[in-house]
Amino acid sequence: MDRWLRNTNVVKVVALVIGIMLWLVVHMEDNSVPGTSVTGVREEQISNVSVTPKYDANQYYIESIDPAQVVVTISGKDSILKKAMGASNYSVELDLTSYGKGERIVPLTPVGFPTGVTVKITPPNAKVVIDEKSNKQMPVTVNVTGIPAVGLKAGQPVVKPNKVTVTVPSGSIDNIESVRADVNVEKAGSAVSSKARLVAYDKDGKVMEMATINPAVVEVEVPITSPFTTVPLQLKLVGEPPRGFSVASLQQNTDKVTVYGPQDVLNRMEYYEGPSINLADLKEEKEYTLSLDIPLANKATQLDPAKVEVKINIVASATKTLEQIPLSIIGQNDGFDTKVVLPESGKLNLIVEGAPALLDKVKAQDVQAILDVSNLPPGRHELPVVFNLPTFIKKGPQQDFKATVEISAKQGAQSSPNAQNNQKSQSDQNDQNAGSSDTAKQ
Repeated sequence: MDRWLRNTNVVKVVALVIGIMLWLVVHMEDNSVPGTSVTGVREEQISNVSVTPKYDANQYYIESIDPAQVVVTISGKDSILKKAMGASNYSVELDLTSYGKGERIVPLTPVGFPTGVTVKITPPNAKVVIDEKSNKQMPVTVNVTGIPAVGLKAGQPVVKPNKVTVTVPSGSIDNIESVRADVNVEKAGSAVSSKARLVAYDKDGKVMEMATINPAVVEVEVPITSPFTTVPLQLKLVGEPPRGFSVASLQQNTDKVTVYGPQDVLNRMEYYEGPSINLADLKEEKEYTLSLDIPLANKATQLDPAKVEVKINIVASATKTLEQIPLSIIGQNDGFDTKVVLPESGKLNLIVEGAPALLDKVKAQDVQAILDVSNLPPGRHELPVVFNLPTFIKKGPQQDFKATVEISAKQGAQSSPNAQNNQKSQSDQNDQNAGSSDTAKQ
């Protein structure tokens, strides 16, 4: 064996054989995989690779990319292809960083493929439409759904924050109609608090999918209360200040009250009667300040506010004579004529008393002198005069007025049997009353 190895020709032959065997091994490995060429390079196709835009998302909005997916063909040695196919960080990029608003055709760029791989993108370019973003501040509205527990109702929702910023493509900025949060209060017996996601809607009531809202979530609280209504608060004034004193002014710190209670009661409520004030108890010339509880009544369960503060200014009275106040007749029967016979003028003079500042403004036409002839039969009748005076103005002392009216059937009108009987049965008495009565006292 040593003799063979010392022979140079034998060594050359052995080296040649080993070289041929190594060449065969390498080329057999390359030809063992389909797609291998005689040069050792092969191709692979990757379908449906998404196009990834690179742009300033704070300033621009991508309306469309065409195509949105492409085919990528890579070629290279098998070992490198295996590495490329196994990778997950490659992409096809659409670099828009140097472009502004408008329609563009931009070349596509392979990113993340290993060195030694040839990449071909089909198609090589993409058409892209770019729009600028615009911001608009919008109030948050709350859509309350569901029905609370029996006898309760949902109140006005409280939202924090109550305004948000909506970002959309500039072409859609005028289409924003509302930003809404939905809160369900089904069978709720107390206030409902929740974090609600906001949704932007256009003028057709459709969701604006491209809108970005900041913040996207708000805190909403929906109070759950008894039904309520807000109505005027009416104080109940009783009596008058003693003779010689009058009310110059009356002020209350609130003229409305929110009443909670059964819905059927609230539906019929036009005002709420507050506390009673006896003006006869105010016997001094000064300003009274009264803090009064507003009483619960008419099935009300709660009032807001529960108190009212009243300031009443009492001053020394003055007097004034109002002349030629006409007498007004109410309760007339359409089938009869009614007229005032005493006093013959049909007018009265009246002395009134009140605070000087109020009294200066009172005129005769501000006073009503009323005769009520309701249900009276034909004939003469002496009736008391009832006066309707302005607020905080009263009659002077010792002025009890009476007046005489005459009721007769209208000419051409036929009296009913009952009216004729009444007229006959009372004619003597009426004549006696009319004959004995004096003229109206003034």
